[in-house]
Amino acid sequence: MTSRVAVIADIVGSRTLADRAGAQRAIIDTSRQVHDDHPVAEFPLAPTVGDEFQAVFPGLAAALTSLLLIQLHLPEGIGLRFGLGVGAVDPVGGDITDGPGWWAARAAIDEAHRLQDRAVPHARTRVAAAQGEDAAMVERMALANAYLLARDELVASMSERARRLTYGRCLGRTQRELADAEGITQPAVSQALASAGSAALVAGFADLREDLA
Repeated sequence: MTSRVAVIADIVGSRTLADRAGAQRAIIDTSRQVHDDHPVAEFPLAPTVGDEFQAVFPGLAAALTSLLLIQLHLPEGIGLRFGLGVGAVDPVGGDITDGPGWWAARAAIDEAHRLQDRAVPHARTRVAAAQGEDAAMVERMALANAYLLARDELVASMSERARRLTYGRCLGRTQRELADAEGITQPAVSQALASAGSAALVAGFADLREDLA
């Protein structure tokens, strides 16, 4: 069975939200918009039970690019935590799947919880491998986890406008287009992107996107 990337997501601080149903609707809307803008998911992020969401991607680059766009697109005050599992995702019946990829995703999101609760409060995304993945993939995931720690810190520090602008730049929109959409000047867009450190996110997104070509 070919390895895929199974993703489990949950809402950060869901019990403290004043409108959990509204947050869930916003996440669904975000997932749909991201899939329209960047259709790389085999099964886009969708709700399952309670505050949990799941998705399946054909590979790690597809998952990492899509989940970054989701983080950037979410409204202020709503956050998701992600566990990515690299491994087989086996069909059970209909749209139901099972397999080592899901078990690895569960281990990964548990690790994201531990990191957030202990020493890395902005940690939101972790990757784990199913048993039997080769050494090259295990090494790649170690690099991915280091990258994700830095990425999550950057996203957490951004304003809602900076996230919108970074989202647009990841998708190749020009600063002029973004300025028109925001109703601000082009220099203001440039300043906002620079102060937010979004160049690193846009460059990382572009590098990952090359792997999808």
